[in-house]
Amino acid sequence: MIELKSPREIERMHVTGQFVADVLTRLGELADVGVNLLDLEHHARSLIAARGAQSCYWDYAPSFGNGPFRNVLCLSVNDAVLHGLPHDYVLRDGDVLSIDMAVGIDGWVADSARTVIVGTPADDDLHLVEATEVALAAAIGAARPGNHLGDVSAAIGEVARRYGYPVNLEFGGHGLGRTMHEAPHVPNDGRRGRGMKLQPGLTIAIEPWFAKTTDKIVFDADGWTIRSADGSRTAHSEHTVAVTEDEPLVLTSRPTGGRTTG
Repeated sequence: MIELKSPREIERMHVTGQFVADVLTRLGELADVGVNLLDLEHHARSLIAARGAQSCYWDYAPSFGNGPFRNVLCLSVNDAVLHGLPHDYVLRDGDVLSIDMAVGIDGWVADSARTVIVGTPADDDLHLVEATEVALAAAIGAARPGNHLGDVSAAIGEVARRYGYPVNLEFGGHGLGRTMHEAPHVPNDGRRGRGMKLQPGLTIAIEPWFAKTTDKIVFDADGWTIRSADGSRTAHSEHTVAVTEDEPLVLTSRPTGGRTTG
């Protein structure tokens, strides 16, 4: 069942979204050569606790994964792209780091992810990160009343093909609001004019992610971390978006400027 949110409820989600955006901005600034992933995790825990927010990841226990997830961030490095388990790893020059976070505040959830390049960026990695950001912007632009869910998905797939990247359909975006995962599923490719018609009040997390040279994935032994099957590098961008009577509203928008990647 899909729950359409009222303008007041969307505003409450927006409050959560701006907190998520602020934390991701801070983490992106902290991610640097010599920084341990666990330092980023614990910094995020402190910010969440200080705000009185609740992590949606802590104790998350889907069908995959080895036991409950006991962290507040997903930190995925290089060929890892989703659900990266924070661990004792020191960032190196040129690493590609995806940071994903979802929290609830006063019962309303927001979810967002960004990819940053640590130290000296390689051109191929910049191109990959850019592709996810352009795909995200295109998908957000399609999230308008009267359009179809397939228009959102197709916008992502079209950008992927333009940039020369394959698309995996096993993991994509999702509805959210009172909980982190609600209907509908938002695939990262689709056909325009297909799927449910978008209505004001629909809130979805749109999250294009690409690997350079494969659409196949593998799981680490930890049961959580998802990697490209061929070891090629990956990137992931995500925003929580509300369909309104007018323009799409990005609830997790971050300030422009500053770091150029993610």
